[in-house]
Formats: sequence, C-alpha cells, structure tokens
Amino acid sequence: MTIIPPAAPGAGTPPLYAAHSKVYAREVSGRFAHLRKLSVILLLGLFYGLPWLHWNGRQAILFDMPARKFYIFGLTLFPQDFYLLTWLLIMAALSLFFFTALAGRLWCGYACPQTVWTEIFVWMERLTEGSRSQQMKLDHAPWTARKFWRKFSKQVLWIGFALFTGMTFVGFFSPIDGLLGRTVGGNLSFWEAFWVLFYAGATYGNAGFLREQVCKYMCPYARFQSAMFDRHTLIISYDERRGEPRGPRSRGPVERPAGQGDCVDCTLCVQVCPTGIDIRQGLQYECIACAACIDACDAVMTKVGSPVGLIRYSTEAEMEGVKAQVVRPRTLIYSALLLSLFAGFVYAVTHRVPVDVDVLRDRNTLFRELDDGRIENVFTVRIINKDQRAHAFRLSVADLPNAEIDSDGPTQNVAAEDVKSVVVRVRIPPGQEHGGEAFRLKVQALDDADLQASSSARFFAKP
Repeated sequence: MTIIPPAAPGAGTPPLYAAHSKVYAREVSGRFAHLRKLSVILLLGLFYGLPWLHWNGRQAILFDMPARKFYIFGLTLFPQDFYLLTWLLIMAALSLFFFTALAGRLWCGYACPQTVWTEIFVWMERLTEGSRSQQMKLDHAPWTARKFWRKFSKQVLWIGFALFTGMTFVGFFSPIDGLLGRTVGGNLSFWEAFWVLFYAGATYGNAGFLREQVCKYMCPYARFQSAMFDRHTLIISYDERRGEPRGPRSRGPVERPAGQGDCVDCTLCVQVCPTGIDIRQGLQYECIACAACIDACDAVMTKVGSPVGLIRYSTEAEMEGVKAQVVRPRTLIYSALLLSLFAGFVYAVTHRVPVDVDVLRDRNTLFRELDDGRIENVFTVRIINKDQRAHAFRLSVADLPNAEIDSDGPTQNVAAEDVKSVVVRVRIPPGQEHGGEAFRLKVQALDDADLQASSSARFFAKP
C-alpha cells in the first residue's frame, strides 16, 4: 500500500477563491461626474445639516424613542401613526422598482449611501495619497517615514469623519446640541457612546475598507435587479457594433485603418470604474450605473476626433436597432400605483385627527357589583393629544344604553403633544346585564367639536 503525501500549499493546487485586489479608481471629470458631486454635496448636506435645524423651539427632525414621539418639522408622530411609516416604506420600495425599470441603477450610482460615503472616503484618500498611479506606487513601496505619514493622515481623516458621521446619526435620536456637548466633554451615556461608535465603525468599514465589495457581494439589490430590467430599460451600454474591432489610434481626425472600430483599447473605462469591471464585456451586476466610464470614453473620443457616445446610456432594444419604449405596461403600472399611494399618503397626513384614545381593561377584575346593584367595569384610558396646543377633553360612552361614566374629573386636561392616562369606571343599572357587548368610549375637545376620537371596548356583567 502506497501512501501519497498531501501536496504542499501552492504546489500546483489552484486556490478555491481569488484574493481580493484593491480597485484603484482613476479620477474622471465630465458631466456625469459633476452630477455625482452635486448629488454628494446635496445628500450629505441634508444628512449633516438637518439635525441642526430648529422648528418652534425644538430640533426640526428628532426621533425621540424614550418619549415615543417622532418630530418632523411641524408634524408629531406617535406609535399609533406608524402606519404612515409603513406607507412611506412601501412608496420607497415601489419608487425603486419604478426607477429601476425606467432607468436602471440610478439609485446606486447617484444616491445610495454606500456610493455617497465612498465618494468622500475616496476623495480623502486622493487628498493624502495622491492620484491613482501614486497610490499604486505607494502601496507597493517599502515602508518609509513618508509612506507612514501619508497612510496615517488618511486614517486620521477617515476615523474623524466616521466618528462625526456616527455622532450625526445618533443626533437624529438624541438632541444633537446636548449630544455634541457631552461628546466633547466625554460625558456620553453608555448607549450613546455605543451607537456613535457602532455607526462610525459601519461607516469606516463600508465606505473606507469594503467599498465596492459591498455592492458586489453584500447588496441584495444587485442580485434581483435583472428581474426589474427589460429590453427597454435605460442602462450603460457599450456600442459593440461601432467599437469593434479595437485598435490604437493617434489623436486628431486621422483616418483609422480599414475595418477598425472606434474603441482605441485605452482601458480608461476600466480604470475609472469604482467596481473594477470592463463595461465592454456587456451589462454586469457589479455595474452601479455611475457613468464614470461614459465621461472617460467621451473624453477619449473627442481627442481622437470620433463622435462621443461609444459608451452611453441606452437600451438593449436601441442597441439592436429598435426604438426604445419609455411608456410600457410595467412603467404605467408602477406610476399609477405610486400616484395612488402618494395621493393617499398626502390625504392621510392632511386629514389626520390630532387626537387618539386607547382603552385597556383592568385585568384584575372582569366586573364588580356595587352596593346599589349597579354593574361596573374599570378601564384605563390613554388620551393622546397630538396637537401642538393643550386641550380639555370630555369622556362619554356610546352604544351602551343607560351607561354612566365616572373618572377623576368631568374633563381631562392634556398638554400639547402629550399622553394622559385616566382610570375610567363605566356603570350600568341593575337588571341590564350584558355578556360582553361592544361599546365605544369617546373623547372630545371642549374647544373644538371636530377634535374627537373613540375606541371600542366590551362591557361584561353577570350572565
């Protein structure tokens, strides 16, 4: 019996997977690059600026989790209004489907947080380490004082920006004025410090370390985007009929060799791609539709005297010589659903009654019989005043004949944007027994008859 020793690592045995190679994206300028920069400035400006806005003496946007109140400018949302949040999420998902069917991955290329924050981290990397070629030389060079200083400077900028991002994110949930003071003074609570560091680490890891790997391996959208594409979806395309066969050319309007296409095989479209793909190989799930390859190719085409648009936003149908159809059943259905949801959401917000009531039964006693024979049920009533003014509310019973109501006062004063719990005793005369019939407990503002709400409950008595 012959025993064959295992092969030594690397001795003719192919690896199970290829090690990740860092993508050094070349800087590019052009109309789409300007649009991306404008998008980054606008979106990051909103993210970092909104927590500092004030509205009626408080933070304009604040999600106060301990108080269970969401402040969005003049609108205050309570847990009872979470259906509006669900509504918004459905609209956001449907909008993503609509724009993907219409124009591909525009969200990924211009508005996705991963793309936006990666742009900033790449900008800081170029600021400290130089251009693409300089970064590649620096990474392959031995460690020196100059290399250490450049790497150290980059890490300082990255970590500082990530911490500022984490603090800003937490500032949407804890008033940012006090949060900043506690951060500077080192007096953050355990959970505030935890979430600041958590989101700072997530920002650093995703935008600084992982970058395109998030889009290629972690993002589920890249996997199911093909289900939303069709032949008329606008995508970034390489015109193979015009570009092939490839070959080098001189600058200017020089006559190219017979049979040669417009592509000069400069690979600039690959060098500027943030995910490191070659768009000339066709549509790939790694493409985030940032259009950097379009800017690079248009610049080259201008230099060699050829028409721009060798790489452009186009459709599969157009590349086959068929006119693209923007209006088609898929986009019509998406747009109709979106308009309906948007109109319904606007109606729900504008016609929202700023008062609500919750009725909870006393769990200790189902019912009790008083000395005079009356039957009593006890409830805890929570009056929720969502208005920005205080109101006095009167409680009453409906759909329960001859019922009386007793509480700790004829009216209940509830402060603006506040919740008040009241113990309410509902009584019926003797001989009017019920076996769990439904009734409504109503609250109505004394100064506004339209400001009212009701909640259903059941009254139990002797069988």
